[in-house]
Amino acid sequence: MVKYYCPYCNPKYQFEKQNQKGTLICGLCGEDLVKKPIIKLNQIIAFIAVGSLLLPLIYTLIFLIKNQIKLPNKNYQANINFRININDQFQKKT
Repeated sequence: MVKYYCPYCNPKYQFEKQNQKGTLICGLCGEDLVKKPIIKLNQIIAFIAVGSLLLPLIYTLIFLIKNQIKLPNKNYQANINFRININDQFQKKT
């Protein structure tokens, strides 16, 4: 349902009437009613501002949770032994 409003009257006391042509007019002042937009320009700007502030936070939270779930399972002792063996092989060749 499309909502109409009178830009001049208090919204509490407005009521709609139809004139002889079939257009809606304000019951108090007799002015033509204006369509109320579904989404206003200031609402769009507010959504963009909130999104630009919240998206980086959501992005970091997702990666923090993802890193907590997937814990690194490294065997540091094996890495040290592997490096020592490789260094020994290179020193023996030269």
